Amino acid sequence: MKKILLIATGGTIASKHTENGLTPKHTPDELLKYVPETESFCQVDTMQLFSMDSTNMGPSQWLSLAATIEAKYEFYDGFVICHGTDTMAYTAAALSYLIQNNRRPIVITGAQKPIDLPITDARVNLRDSLRFASDPRAHGVNIVFGGKVIAGTRAKKEYSKSYNAFSSINYPEIAIIQDSRIVFFINDKDQIPRPLTFYHNINPNIFLLKLIPGIDGKFLETILEKYDGVIIESFGVGGFPDNGDHSFMEAIKKGITQDKVIVMATQVTHEGSDMGIYRVGKVIKETFDLTEAYDMTLEATVTKTMWALAQAKDERDFKKLFYQTVNHDMLFQNEELSDHIIQ
Repeated sequence: MKKILLIATGGTIASKHTENGLTPKHTPDELLKYVPETESFCQVDTMQLFSMDSTNMGPSQWLSLAATIEAKYEFYDGFVICHGTDTMAYTAAALSYLIQNNRRPIVITGAQKPIDLPITDARVNLRDSLRFASDPRAHGVNIVFGGKVIAGTRAKKEYSKSYNAFSSINYPEIAIIQDSRIVFFINDKDQIPRPLTFYHNINPNIFLLKLIPGIDGKFLETILEKYDGVIIESFGVGGFPDNGDHSFMEAIKKGITQDKVIVMATQVTHEGSDMGIYRVGKVIKETFDLTEAYDMTLEATVTKTMWALAQAKDERDFKKLFYQTVNHDMLFQNEELSDHIIQ
């Protein structure tokens, strides 16, 4: 029988109604009492690491989660983290970078409604997560939610209230769970190429700039003065508007001379960026060799930038780290990516 550690962090799944709205109140032992059938396939220990709305989750909590799993890793066959849904995709991506090449499952789950309600998705999600964490084929960081198993770097919350809140973006689901049956679509546990690695640092000093019509480069220039890196959410496949009194070309040039990291992403959820298609992106991409997120999710782009910045010695080192595929986060569809990767 598999031994699983259930780590509670709060979130809707553990919430109760109060006069100030839903607030995390349930302990992990109380959560476990709602799924007594799991005793037939796993032994569960519990830990209350945080008790907070996931709106308040961030880099310091990600590092605490990774450190807890590192300390407990040799004692358990798998881990299940109960988490709020609003920032769950960020936490799943962050843990994918902080804990790499792990052959044991780290499952993140939650719910759209509290576990103590008569009608809720919480009990099914918790039961499915414990079942998946107990499966010998399971490994790595995944979100289990709404009957889907999604790679931690590919998940995005697309619905604010529905039970099927999460989707796998630009990549297939790892598996689906129907009743007590797990159907794997991707089973690559035996293909893990490198040893287990825990990382202990990330750099949270980054900014996400979403372009809007009419914006000019002065915003980017101001932001780059205060942050080590900026991720730019551009339109479509990626490009910069050429209007106003301050050009993005000059802002980027100034930022690069100051050793700032600039990553180009897209506001479009599916299919990713490709700055080389239109002049508005091609000229700047070729002039400055900007790092590009391509088919990565925004959540993965943000957390990978934080992770890579903390490990990299220089811009070349950052690109090498950023362009390495971690937990299925990037498909190598562009030949130029190989130029940045040194085996």
